[in-house]
Amino acid sequence: MTTDSREQLLADVEAYCQELRPIEELCYVEHRYNDQTVALAKKYDLLGMPVPRQFGGRGADAVSYARALTRIGREGTGVRTFFSGQTSIGQYPITRYGNGDQHARYLPASCKGEKILAFGLTEPDAGSNPLELTTTYRRSGNKFLLNGVKYLISNGGIADAVVVFAYPEDRQGAERRMSAFIVDTEGATFEAEDLHAKPGMFTANTGMFQMTEHPVPAENLLGEEGNGFRIAMGSLVSGRLSVASGCLGVIEDCLAEALSYARTRKQHGKEIGKHQLVQEHISMIEMDRAASEALVERAAAAKAESDAALADQKLFARADMFVAEAKFFASNAAWDAADRAVQIYGGRGWSELYRVGRHLQDVRVCRIYEGTDEIMKLKIASALLGKEYAAFG
Repeated sequence: MTTDSREQLLADVEAYCQELRPIEELCYVEHRYNDQTVALAKKYDLLGMPVPRQFGGRGADAVSYARALTRIGREGTGVRTFFSGQTSIGQYPITRYGNGDQHARYLPASCKGEKILAFGLTEPDAGSNPLELTTTYRRSGNKFLLNGVKYLISNGGIADAVVVFAYPEDRQGAERRMSAFIVDTEGATFEAEDLHAKPGMFTANTGMFQMTEHPVPAENLLGEEGNGFRIAMGSLVSGRLSVASGCLGVIEDCLAEALSYARTRKQHGKEIGKHQLVQEHISMIEMDRAASEALVERAAAAKAESDAALADQKLFARADMFVAEAKFFASNAAWDAADRAVQIYGGRGWSELYRVGRHLQDVRVCRIYEGTDEIMKLKIASALLGKEYAAFG
């Protein structure tokens, strides 16, 4: 991506965020989905930021896209999560693993906002271990029939198409290998439901869906049959970088809010920013920011290098570990920064009327989705020790 096109992308992201902010804040206190997240993203041509230009996207490299998501993350984890579902783990696996026909049918439409995408891996009883998925498929003529439930899916209640992972229903043991499908959500055999009982993330759509003998055309098999695990793990590297980038944005916003409040709020006869213990919180938020920024930039650069040489497994492994480190650190740092910012605000911080309180509620999920803290630690350790030391298979 050229310098000019990167600057234009970031300028469009800035304009988008400024127009979205008052709408997002109102929707949040009213606990309702913000439908302008998509509408304004369409207006500013942000629905396919890293998708190649020939498919209708902006052609952003991993570094440019990460910086865009950092800015979007300042507006809230719910806003950034939409982009993760649409692009980082929605468009990415189709772009990376799909064929020409799939590119033509899904990428331009999703870049225009005509199709909303999602990533269907998690199930009620299968989160960190994809080997425990119970969703199945079987071949029937020129289509596959899918059965199963997917749970806690970002964009799951509004998606027009979902990248779904399932196992063949008639195979066991070593033959039981996961496959990936691009699943259109129309029809009575696909039932979606919005999930509202969540602590935060009110403006984002989180859903679950059930497929009952749901027909998927054979041409919607993504990649080769049995290659689903590789597709899922490759896509999650993209998703984790998105989470890390958004968490950096959360920290930036918490710092800005904390600085502003500390300069204007007075207690004990002076601005609270003059109190040493408040300064300690501010200094630690800045340390959270600086360290997260370094890790996110390093991870994004490694991801961009890997994307430019897809066959190089060493570059992929390097990017995978750097992204895991960035995701683990930034999500924990964002939680710490939001907690400290709330402490600076005092009673006002414990309110959804203030940005820091909203960040504290929303960012907690970032230590869970796209790989829990515990899974990230195991990935980092096994990358250093070697595959033979992997804690699980």
